[in-house]
Amino acid sequence: MRKEVKVVGAIIVQDEKILCAQRGPGRSLANYWEFPGGKIEQGESPRQALLRELDEELKIKVSVSPSAFDTTVYDYDFARINLTTFVCELETGVPTLTEHVAIKWLPAHSLDQLEWAPADRPAVKKLMHESL
Repeated sequence: MRKEVKVVGAIIVQDEKILCAQRGPGRSLANYWEFPGGKIEQGESPRQALLRELDEELKIKVSVSPSAFDTTVYDYDFARINLTTFVCELETGVPTLTEHVAIKWLPAHSLDQLEWAPADRPAVKKLMHESL
């Protein structure tokens, strides 16, 4: 049976643009774009995990919407990923690359110009057709 991993992703909005982060080489899903975030650790809520991951990965603080934007389950060859995304607003800090190789701020209608990780694609599609 495939391992199931629960992860969270942040749809960070600032000035009507969304933060997109590119995964680095040598990691799973190398060079794909994603909403930053990561694994939910034992005893953490999804919101707590998101706040921790964004502090660790990008050195930023955000406010997290009270409810999830989208939830996707995707079967990769290495695990079944259960991704929950939340809309967030940047509160303090400037995104600093610690694990990603690039970031871009794009309007929702332009998100499809990037090569997104498969688990992120349903949220991208939803963002492109809904206003936040």
